Amino acid sequence: MINRPLFLLIAAIPALAQPYRAPRTANGQPDLQGIWQAQTTASYDIEAHAAKLGMPAGLGIVVGGQIPYTAEAAAKRRQNFQNRATADPNNKCFLPGVPRANYLPLPFQIFQTTKDVAILYEYVHAYRLIRMDGKHPEDVDFWMGDSRGHWDGDTLVVDVSDNNDQTWLDASGNFHSDALHVVERYTRTGPDTIGYEATIEDPKVFTKPWKISLSLYRQTGKNLQLMEYDCYAYEEPSK
Repeated sequence: MINRPLFLLIAAIPALAQPYRAPRTANGQPDLQGIWQAQTTASYDIEAHAAKLGMPAGLGIVVGGQIPYTAEAAAKRRQNFQNRATADPNNKCFLPGVPRANYLPLPFQIFQTTKDVAILYEYVHAYRLIRMDGKHPEDVDFWMGDSRGHWDGDTLVVDVSDNNDQTWLDASGNFHSDALHVVERYTRTGPDTIGYEATIEDPKVFTKPWKISLSLYRQTGKNLQLMEYDCYAYEEPSK
């Protein structure tokens, strides 16, 4: 005689093992649309960190735990940290760059057309147009880089090149040069979650490519929208 509870459990295992399948847009693409936000302390420091003045503790989002800086770049990062109040580009209301824009403590909205993908950020009204064809331009650079995408199954892969060297990766002084190259992967992992990964390489600053990984959470409240954002540049206290 078959044990019925055991039989039902065994029968349910294949269903439980099925990966999440994202809803589709009208043209059959995985639907990533919505208002999303990271819920980490990565905007303060993408590496694991103890609490500091003005910074909560965090586990970090760097895969492997540590950024592989060259010795010279590690010294520059320490200097950036010491001068972060005035040196952080975000404290000057500059555009945040990629990938930092995706883990700031503010929401952003993804739109999809039949051809391209757009991301609008609440922070300083930043935006990106991810073109799904064509090549990166030559001999130019942008604060948010130039984004070219393609679909790898249910994952949106975005190649971000043509970055300037004026943005940081977080508020702790982690930085890059104009050789920064980022490859992002956006994968819908549930009704209200996107798995986000980015591979970062910059031979002028890092000894090898490295990754960050985090989850993005869909905002589900009623009548949600991105809000107006006014940025005020940091000013040194008068002595």
